[in-house]
Amino acid sequence: MKRRNVLVFPAGTEIGLEIYNALRGCKETRVFGAGQAVSNPAQLVFGDYHTLPSIHEAGWLPALVALCEQLAIDYIYPAYDDVIVALQETAQALPCAVIAASAETCRITRSKARTYQALEGLVRTPQVFTNPEQVTQYPVFVKPDRGQGSRGATRVDTPAALAAACAAVDEPLICEYLPGEEFTVDCFSDREQGLLFAAARRRVRMRNGIAVNSVSEHLPGIEAMAARMGAQLHMRGPWFFQVKRDQQGELTLLEVAPRIAGSMALNRVRGVNFPLLGLYEHERLPLGLLTYDGPVEIDRALANRYRHGIRYSVAYIDLDDTLILHAQVNLMVLALVFQCINQGISVKLITRHRFDVQATLAQYRLGGVFDEVIHIVDGQPKSAFITEPDAILVDDSFAERRDVAHHCNIPTFDCSMIELLLEGPAAGVR
Repeated sequence: MKRRNVLVFPAGTEIGLEIYNALRGCKETRVFGAGQAVSNPAQLVFGDYHTLPSIHEAGWLPALVALCEQLAIDYIYPAYDDVIVALQETAQALPCAVIAASAETCRITRSKARTYQALEGLVRTPQVFTNPEQVTQYPVFVKPDRGQGSRGATRVDTPAALAAACAAVDEPLICEYLPGEEFTVDCFSDREQGLLFAAARRRVRMRNGIAVNSVSEHLPGIEAMAARMGAQLHMRGPWFFQVKRDQQGELTLLEVAPRIAGSMALNRVRGVNFPLLGLYEHERLPLGLLTYDGPVEIDRALANRYRHGIRYSVAYIDLDDTLILHAQVNLMVLALVFQCINQGISVKLITRHRFDVQATLAQYRLGGVFDEVIHIVDGQPKSAFITEPDAILVDDSFAERRDVAHHCNIPTFDCSMIELLLEGPAAGVR
């Protein structure tokens, strides 16, 4: 299988960091980061980080093209709203593909006013006042039409405050005030099949417009709402939208974005690797989803932490492309192995390795780590060897995970999902 070179630009955003976290454990990808020569977390997170000018600086496009050619980049993942539009509008000049919706969809969703117009009648959108004189009842909400992360967004309660708020931002949008709970709905669409996934998370705690605490939540009718929006906007790949309850409790649209969201990690660890699926969707590969449907809470206090109800007494671990990835020990998987050992949980290696398993384990100094080594050489399914009802399987193969999930009815994980199971400092291993 060809290994795809993926460039995340700009890599230092919360979006960029989530793309990295999603792809770093995938055998299909090698991830590079790029951004400005300013202090940002990507310089320490990405093993291969490169300096590029901002899209608002002269010469940014030739510099980006040169870097993509130098690194033999196959795909760019834009990691900031304005960058999405800029890359799609210059896509023909790039030597690689941009993973995003069409340029027209990106332009529409970059404007909240245009988004509301495009979706009028399909979903509940907020009332918009064209000028301050139309406002007769307070409070109302003012936000920039092309803003992100709640920057410049404010509740106003008086005519004087409204005038000040409108003067403080470019292209102010005056909307009805929505007092209820706020949700983000993470989505994935295929350009031919339409919506394949939509799941809501309640935004519990915010910091600088970013949901730093979110809880998965079932919202009746949200998939139908997402399907209508995705079809109307011709969405493809990963995207999300935000809704908030109005005075009567009805879900009302705030915005739509054709990109990865930082807190998509909550649904990634449930089995939906949005960035990887975005590559598959672009290549028109067959898509399948296998998700953990239980409740998950994410708290982002400089690291991802999860709360879940998964309890297990045995962990089955695959060898090739799981424990050993790119000819190196996968430290996140190894952290899980030794976390299990510390907790008295049995750890069994289950593999179809083509060579001498014990010799390979010795080569990587892993001899004696596992309670049992199951070496399958006759083509039997892995599900035939898993007998414990409270076991888990970690395996890079979707087909293996699907078979085990179906026949053994136990949770299964790929490498991008196992941070759900890691505790404390181990969750930050890379």
